[in-house]
Amino acid sequence: MNDLISIPCVLMRGGTSKGPFFLASDLPSDERERDQILLSVMGSGHPLQIDGIGGGNPVTSKVAIVGPATVSDADVDYLFAQVRIDQQLVDTSPNCGNMLAAVGPFAIEAGLVKAVTGVTRVRIHNVNTGKLIEAEVPTPDGGVAYMGDASIDGVPGNAAPIALTFMDAAGARTGKLFPTGNPRDRIDGIDVTCIDCAMPMMLIEAAALGVTGNETAAQLNANGTLLQRLETLRLEAGRRMGMGDVSNQVTPKPVLISRPNKGGDLRVRYFMPHQCHPSLATTGAVGIATACISDGTVAAQLIGDRKPPVVLVLEHPSGRLEVKLDTRDGKTVAGILRTARRLFEGRVFAKPIVQMVCAA
Repeated sequence: MNDLISIPCVLMRGGTSKGPFFLASDLPSDERERDQILLSVMGSGHPLQIDGIGGGNPVTSKVAIVGPATVSDADVDYLFAQVRIDQQLVDTSPNCGNMLAAVGPFAIEAGLVKAVTGVTRVRIHNVNTGKLIEAEVPTPDGGVAYMGDASIDGVPGNAAPIALTFMDAAGARTGKLFPTGNPRDRIDGIDVTCIDCAMPMMLIEAAALGVTGNETAAQLNANGTLLQRLETLRLEAGRRMGMGDVSNQVTPKPVLISRPNKGGDLRVRYFMPHQCHPSLATTGAVGIATACISDGTVAAQLIGDRKPPVVLVLEHPSGRLEVKLDTRDGKTVAGILRTARRLFEGRVFAKPIVQMVCAA
């Protein structure tokens, strides 16, 4: 008899991230048991995640759990889990907008949402933040289409476009756009903006930390002094944002911002939080763009006066990402174009829960 746990699984790329997608009904309802399963599946506790399907990088150590909606104005629930690589930790406090791009296609093909001919709108309730996101999925013949002419920086080739609209993303974790009560704070002599919009973040002008903001992700990841300084600032920002001790959490995310040099509106380097993202998180882009149109922030100081409706172009290490900001019913909504692809489907195997709990 097989002594491993066999679980149905679909491996999907969403935006510039990748990870396994599970139906909620296929995982334990107990959070501790569920997390032990995820740690085993991904192979956490080893830098290469050699004993699992994780890719040894934060953008490939992500999990999406999808099930029927538990709120009336949504079609499905989506719980995101950031599975740490180096530690046996699962963090479900943030959302991930890149993985979010694949939730609609997964839900349709799993039978949770009925497709229509043309474009199917999937209303997604992000369980992590309680926020609603609308995804428009191409379904030209009543089934999901993955091939198309859209392209996003950070992913090779073209694919079918998936439009994401973040509905009132402010206060995703803390309930406030500016959890400290200020659009700008000073921490250890550095001006920062602590913002919670789609993702809790700490925005810092790159020059304030002695870098240009034009460095590659690899160059920033090799700068141990910078990384330690960012972590010190991040821990204090988390405390001031009312999030407590965030040393074992991936939020708030540190973000270095600077003036653009490739025709965009702002140059960004987004950390996850201890490595620089090779491109840019979708949720991060929503929050950064919102900071740009908010008076008094470090981003607004760099970009100048911008108000919705507006399209902002954010430069990142792999290219550019556009965020369309508008207002609806007096609230800011953000639209972003992403793509997704179904990569593999089958069953993934985890070690028995008893064995994992004893080893933890």
